[in-house]
Amino acid sequence: MTLKRFLLHLSAMVAFVVILLLVVLLWLKIYTHHGQKLELPDYREMHVDEAKIDAKKHSFEILVNDSIFKVGVEGGIILNQNPNPGSMVKEMRKVYVDISRYNATTNTLQDLPVMYGREFNGVKRSLSHLEIESEIKSYKYDAGEADHILEVWYNGEQIDGKAGRKNDVEIETGGTMSFVLSKKEGGEIKIPDLTCERLGNAKWKLQISKLKLGRIEKRGLITVPLDSAYIVQQMPSYTDSSSIQMGESINVLIQQEKPDICR
Repeated sequence: MTLKRFLLHLSAMVAFVVILLLVVLLWLKIYTHHGQKLELPDYREMHVDEAKIDAKKHSFEILVNDSIFKVGVEGGIILNQNPNPGSMVKEMRKVYVDISRYNATTNTLQDLPVMYGREFNGVKRSLSHLEIESEIKSYKYDAGEADHILEVWYNGEQIDGKAGRKNDVEIETGGTMSFVLSKKEGGEIKIPDLTCERLGNAKWKLQISKLKLGRIEKRGLITVPLDSAYIVQQMPSYTDSSSIQMGESINVLIQQEKPDICR
């Protein structure tokens, strides 16, 4: 073998070894980076189509898990994601997102649960499953249990209550229904007639009527216990048609002897 041919073979062998080393180094680089954890971007408030493009660049995959209607939010906006933004995840990780719904669905009132006379929190939970919001509009006195629904309002209109239910009214998903609830305090009651009553007996009457004893004024000398004294006048005064708010006070004038008008 001539020297020239030997050198050619040697050069070819050297070139082969160099190429083999480069291939091995490239493979090792790819292998050591494979499975490396990456920080997950925050895709919330981003349109899902835009997020999918960005996720593909980062070797992630966006999958829509659910759509929720949100008032004032355009369709396709990512509301939340799993895993959470900033999580360290591997390449090709699937990212599950909830997006805003494109179109609102509607429910007629007749398709909704019974509300009038029902306990508010129970109705609120049922409506939340239909993605309908609930708020308390006000309270009114009612002789029944507290926090029960007396009136239902939607878009400024009463749609359910004692007068009846407007079953054809359409309620949008994401809409808000307003409720008037019952309370045990604050109702009106007929003013009791306390004149000629002993003060102790009048206190009992006021307690039964959910009223309070206000200012006590004395006429003349009283040597007996006050509860044994007689009521001469009351304010506000009693009439057949007079009424007063529960919890209010009635002032009285008392004296030791039974008034002549009571004899």
